[in-house]
Amino acid sequence: MAEVLEAHVSETDTFTMQLERDPLLRATIVAVILFDRAPTWDVLVDRIERATRLSPTFRQKLAPTPLRLAPPRWVVDPDFDLTWHLRKAGVASPGGLPAVLEFARNTGMSAFDHDRPLWQFTLLEGLPERRAALVMKVHHALTDGIGGIQLAAHVVDFKRRPAKLGPLPEEPVARHHGPLDALATGVAYDLRRAVGTGRGLVRSMPGGVAHALRDPVGTANDALATAKSIARFVQPVTRTLSPVMTGRRLQWHYDVIDVPLAPLKAAAKAVGGTLNDGFIGGVTGGLRRYHEHHGASVENLRLTMPISVRTEADEAGGNKITLVRFEVPVGIDDPAKRMAVINDLCAALRQERAIPHSDTIAGVLNLLPIAVTGGMLKHVDFLASNVPGFDAEVFIGGARVDAFFAFGPTLGSAANVTLMSYRGTCHIGVNTDAGAVGDPDLFMQCLRDGFDEVLALAR
Repeated sequence: MAEVLEAHVSETDTFTMQLERDPLLRATIVAVILFDRAPTWDVLVDRIERATRLSPTFRQKLAPTPLRLAPPRWVVDPDFDLTWHLRKAGVASPGGLPAVLEFARNTGMSAFDHDRPLWQFTLLEGLPERRAALVMKVHHALTDGIGGIQLAAHVVDFKRRPAKLGPLPEEPVARHHGPLDALATGVAYDLRRAVGTGRGLVRSMPGGVAHALRDPVGTANDALATAKSIARFVQPVTRTLSPVMTGRRLQWHYDVIDVPLAPLKAAAKAVGGTLNDGFIGGVTGGLRRYHEHHGASVENLRLTMPISVRTEADEAGGNKITLVRFEVPVGIDDPAKRMAVINDLCAALRQERAIPHSDTIAGVLNLLPIAVTGGMLKHVDFLASNVPGFDAEVFIGGARVDAFFAFGPTLGSAANVTLMSYRGTCHIGVNTDAGAVGDPDLFMQCLRDGFDEVLALAR
């Protein structure tokens, strides 16, 4: 059996988990894979078993540290049972995508059992034409979108016939932890962190002092710019910019849009932008239409967008993102001009000096009452995320993947719109809060019109 180094949860993930005391702020990701037929069950079980051994976090649960001396730890679950996490279910006739989305929505709204690893997959059979779907529920602390695609590489094949992968890797070892062990681990974590911080300061001090002596004005300006950047990250938000999407309820609605990838890229490139600019441009165009339908005029809305901080040295999986919050233009009618502004905003945000300090910032926010930090999140208008998927056709257990939709958590906002690209199509999952968006069909039509407006630029 393989040894596994048990690690403490990052401050960022600790922040996310503490927010879950308010169920509106749960960080649950739900993804839906649509197949042309049902995967061979034994192959699917083998692939998921293999993936949990290669990414041991999927066999670990959270263990709190006594007296909250340190963040919770990931520890191997001695009672790990794959049959609890991987299940089969049928879809009532006539089935179809609406039934799959309803199952996914109900799955996403239910809380995790924190005495077990934080994930659950369900294979849905009985869809029309013998098709099937896999509904995957994962806590954001286990992985982000890019990490999820990395882990999926252990499960998929690039041909219909499943490849023979050989013997399974060894299982992670579950260790026994008594109360004193947990206490000692928490103290050791604090000591290691203090020593690491001290060493970092010592290593940087000679160069830092020399630089300050050579360029005192520049050093002061750098420090001021970093402080201002951090202040923007933690700036309190006390009101929702949208005059329409103001309510919040513990009820969500899932829906989907398909947008061709190449034309969306071409439309963005036509105005000097990226795929992400085309994506945000389509969403903001839809939001403008939605507000106009309700007789409201709005210039800007507040967006939370994840930025990846993943490096080549990071292992597959894990949550390696930081969330940035900023205002985006909605009231600009011309999609080209709107995307140009979005491009400038996003380019500047990726250079924010606070991003490397995001985990430290989260540690400070963890000291604040949940009512304060959670209240700020509930004044965000929407979230949007763009995840690159597989370019080529992939299979699981002999079944071809026809579509891949991801539904991110609303985290207190009115909606989360997530783009997952796969085989030339942008599969967009939309998760709306029923309190903010009481007419989801209209909302979806406005989004489709917003993307059509952007795609017209490519033509």
